[in-house]
Amino acid sequence: MSVPLLATVLLALLSAVAYALAAVVQARLATAPRWWMIISLNGGGALLHVGALAYGSLAVVQPLGALTLVVALPVGAAVAGRRVRAREWRGALTTVAGLVALLIAVGAAVPAQVLGDGQVVLLAAAAGALIVALAGRAYRAVPGTARLPGLRLAAAGGVAFAASSALTQTVLLRVGTDGPAALEQPAVALAALTLVALSAAGLLLSQAAYRHGLGGPLATLTIVNPAVAAGIGIVLLGLGADLTVGAVLAAAAAALVAAAGVVLLVTPERAPARAACRGGPRRVRRRPRRHPDSRRGRRPASRSASMR
Repeated sequence: MSVPLLATVLLALLSAVAYALAAVVQARLATAPRWWMIISLNGGGALLHVGALAYGSLAVVQPLGALTLVVALPVGAAVAGRRVRAREWRGALTTVAGLVALLIAVGAAVPAQVLGDGQVVLLAAAAGALIVALAGRAYRAVPGTARLPGLRLAAAGGVAFAASSALTQTVLLRVGTDGPAALEQPAVALAALTLVALSAAGLLLSQAAYRHGLGGPLATLTIVNPAVAAGIGIVLLGLGADLTVGAVLAAAAAALVAAAGVVLLVTPERAPARAACRGGPRRVRRRPRRHPDSRRGRRPASRSASMR
């Protein structure tokens, strides 16, 4: 493993830990959130994420975000005072195995190009429209089970984070090539402003999604983020152009394994069914209570007969 790839993985891991702690805090304190703690953890995760993007490509950094779920659910279980279930351990191991295989398959992939001026505008417009569509449908006047507000808001947050990551890497590469003067270019300045807005939108959308629970929204965010980032990287950045067919198939299989691990992590275990009694439930017959006054007025039949 090369030094840049090692730095990318390490920074991405630390970023996932910070995001996981922020998710747990957001879920536990959804009604009265401590914004300073949430912003600090998310800000630290964002800085580490930016550092990872400075050394590696989206194909490496974004899938490692699935480790946020691996860290968040055990931590959330500890905070809630319950034990980590066997299904969660299996899901964590499966997710880690899939991510390791994915890193082996695409670890050498590097971005072929940065986003052009027109691509920056196109990405900002497409991401904004998709976010509005997902978040707007979450607040439609239909029953909650039909509109799935938590999942829709989490999906919108995943789109926001993925687009902001792509724009962040573009700004970093432009500044690294042309120096700070690159920020004076209209396209780079637009990309910088848009990534700030998308990062804030992703934070707010994730906070709103965690009000509906932790497992489902966090899993949706974890899957949508790398999926959208992979689409951006393949369509706009030319990622995977140097990969062979075997490497692409291996990466796809590893991604499916990681997704299966995520599903295991968020699927609740079924409670064991109670064994039914053979004879069925017994019905206890209650004897009718007799009023005590009724006994006083009664006389034995033998006594009445003797008096006659």
